[in-house]
Amino acid sequence: MKATPLSNCERRFLLRAIEERKRLDGRQCYDYRNVRISFGVDYGCCIVELGKTRVLAQVSCELVPPKPNRPTEGILFFNLELSPMAAPGFEPGRQTELLVKVNRLIERCLRNSKCIDTESLCVVAGEKVWQIRLDLHLLNHDGNIIDAASIAGIVALCHFRRPDVSVQGEEVTVYTPEERDPVPLSIHHMPICVSFAFFQQGTYLLVDPSEREERVMDGVLVIAMNKHQEICTIQSSGGIMLVKDQVLRCSKITAVKVAEMTELIQKALENDQKARKEGGKFGFAESIPNQKITAFKMESAAVDTNNVEEQAEEIITKADPPSEVFTKPILHTPGTAQIGEGIENSWGDLEASEREEAVEEEDESEAAAFEAQKMETEETSTVEETRFVSDEPIVLSDSEEEEVIILEPQEPPKRTRTQTSLKQENTSKKTFNKRRRKKRAAY
Repeated sequence: MKATPLSNCERRFLLRAIEERKRLDGRQCYDYRNVRISFGVDYGCCIVELGKTRVLAQVSCELVPPKPNRPTEGILFFNLELSPMAAPGFEPGRQTELLVKVNRLIERCLRNSKCIDTESLCVVAGEKVWQIRLDLHLLNHDGNIIDAASIAGIVALCHFRRPDVSVQGEEVTVYTPEERDPVPLSIHHMPICVSFAFFQQGTYLLVDPSEREERVMDGVLVIAMNKHQEICTIQSSGGIMLVKDQVLRCSKITAVKVAEMTELIQKALENDQKARKEGGKFGFAESIPNQKITAFKMESAAVDTNNVEEQAEEIITKADPPSEVFTKPILHTPGTAQIGEGIENSWGDLEASEREEAVEEEDESEAAAFEAQKMETEETSTVEETRFVSDEPIVLSDSEEEEVIILEPQEPPKRTRTQTSLKQENTSKKTFNKRRRKKRAAY
């Protein structure tokens, strides 16, 4: 990490403040910064804030073949990433000395301390075991990365749930969370790291150093311990010589800090589990305040269900009477219809009225045709009478029998339509076509 070096003035100011037992953020020498733990929606995801230092932890699992030398034990894998998002001095894709040191310390703290029962991760001996992967991402760097990463790692492992499995012969079935409840990891204890910064060759001691205090310190001592006061790992760096009394004093301080931190972690896990069962806000949604547009859920208001019927009757009596219901739709403009105003459909009525009008028009056309035919028959009859008077011969017999009239056969008269009947039919057809066009435009 290539951070900007401090000036001589800033260095002298910080060292002078440490000699006077004063810190820039107002803490005492043995005080920790505020620790905040928030969980994600899925199991195994959490963010730990140690002051302004933030670390995101995510746990995942996968079924893999075991190691040949340990066929009945699961596999634990740890990975820490320091990106330029956390601090400008970090270079992406490069294994720095700080990254290697923190990775090794986290592995010794969580793997070598046997805090996780790796034998419980075995599914089929020699064939399939669970591989648990812990990814740590530094979101913001403000000092003491080791403590923040160790807290985030153990919290994520405690919060994680792996899928349940069943073995029938050689077949292994992995169940989804909807089919069976996920299974938590078997964790024996929770080791937590506590860092101590030394100044002026061990004369002055500070707990949980900030980023500026780390720049001027001479060395650092890291002790990993659980609540049973068992030391899991210890590491000193910086090239300073520590005496036995200093190490013992640091171990006593570590025991107090670890007990407080373990209680805080257990309380955070219980609160998250309770919120998930009750269906309230959990995970990162806890940081969103209520009464905001971005809130996922607002507090439900109490509803009084007493005398509901009486209140409903009062509301009905005080309400305005319903408006009149129109049986036929009102067309505002040609070619449009009223939609969504609660009016009943009357397309069938329109079709019936159209049929009636069509029947009436057919009757009228039939009557006009009948009149035209009648006029034609009258004209033909007059013509026949004139022809009968003038041209037809009449033969009378001399016998006493009845008189017989013999008429010569003639061709039947041809029906011809008069001009008046043709005009009437044309007008009736035009009116019928106009009405049909108007009705189609109204639809």
